[in-house]
Amino acid sequence: MKKYFNFKGRKIFYTDKGAGIPIVLIHGYLETGEIWESFGGKLAVDFRVLTIDLPGHGDSEMLGRTHSMELMADVVNSLIKEAALEKAFVVGHSMGGYVTLALLDKYPFSLSGYCLFHSHPFADTPEVIKKRKNEIAMVKAGNKFLLCNENIRRLYAEKNLEKFSKALENSKRIASSISAEGIIAVLRGMMARPSRQNLMERGLVPCLWILGEFDNHISCEEMKTRVKLPPNAELVILENSGHMGFIEEEEVSLEILKSFVNRKIK
Repeated sequence: MKKYFNFKGRKIFYTDKGAGIPIVLIHGYLETGEIWESFGGKLAVDFRVLTIDLPGHGDSEMLGRTHSMELMADVVNSLIKEAALEKAFVVGHSMGGYVTLALLDKYPFSLSGYCLFHSHPFADTPEVIKKRKNEIAMVKAGNKFLLCNENIRRLYAEKNLEKFSKALENSKRIASSISAEGIIAVLRGMMARPSRQNLMERGLVPCLWILGEFDNHISCEEMKTRVKLPPNAELVILENSGHMGFIEEEEVSLEILKSFVNRKIK
């Protein structure tokens, strides 16, 4: 069911399907909640699944010139309250993982557990900050579509580009639908975010960490050595995925997530 709620006088769009343990799916950079349509629909067979359009994305309105991870965590926490949930298991894809960790930081009692899906707990490196500034300049210059095409292609493993050509075009369409203001606002927010490695390592709630073997953005080998996972966390590496495992290996990802939630969340 498609719904809206009010956050600081602005309209925020979400969907709410299924019944059971509540799971909130948070999309990443250059995405909207629509990216979860297939994965979320199948997940809703066994769980109550909510998706959200983060501010400035899809059908949700802008909140300001900078959408910090903390501000977007406030929005997601408001969704949890709007849906009358005591707690929710939160899945964050890429940038959505940064929002998820900000949510854990600010509202730990709102989470029954979380999943970082092709994401990590670290702040931007100087190299990444330079890249984001270049992307802001590109969008301001009116080249949003070039930015979207270049970035979206790299989300999928090179070997999967032909197999998932339709999904790739759909991802490009979704990215192109996001306003220039919405893209710039989250780029500013991502550059400003702190490291939350220590928070992740504390293990306040169960954590599922899913990475892709062929991810062009996140090195599995590097991540494994940099984070000391707590006992209630699990790391799974998808062997045939880039940065879009919930599309590139949908059924495998569904089973991994469902199994973790059923074992860890009461």
